[in-house]
Amino acid sequence: MKSMATWTRLTLITSLILIIDQFTKYLIKVNMALYERIVVIENLFNITYVMNPGGAFGLFATASPGLRKFIFLFLSSIVALFVVWFYHRCAKDYIFLSYGLALIFGGAVGNLIDRFRYGMVVDFLDFYIGSAHWPAFNVADSAITIGMGILVYHILSNKVPDF
Repeated sequence: MKSMATWTRLTLITSLILIIDQFTKYLIKVNMALYERIVVIENLFNITYVMNPGGAFGLFATASPGLRKFIFLFLSSIVALFVVWFYHRCAKDYIFLSYGLALIFGGAVGNLIDRFRYGMVVDFLDFYIGSAHWPAFNVADSAITIGMGILVYHILSNKVPDF
């Protein structure tokens, strides 16, 4: 029964991330024009609709579409499978780590859906101070970042299963 609870945890967290991520991206796409900006907090935060053809921080954004498609679809799929395998290995005994892995998985799937649908990812959260902008991101990216923080904490504190 415990095994069922661990898979239920992964399913619920992944589903929650996917619903919030895809719904917010849908709202952006239907209510804003590409590159349109809504100032939320002056000199700090905008909602800006952009399509990111690259990876994190625009990595590979200038590569050919075919190469980007191979890199992001293939590698994202491999990473997602690895996360599920790792989750399976640790979810029963490392509850907090399993939440982090579920966040990573949900975020990866959210961005993978965009890559399959549009060939790029919808980004819209735009933080900045003056002219210094953090690259725009989305809910899936946020989930991945939080999950990676949890994973790094576990690695640094040696709270991971032996393989």
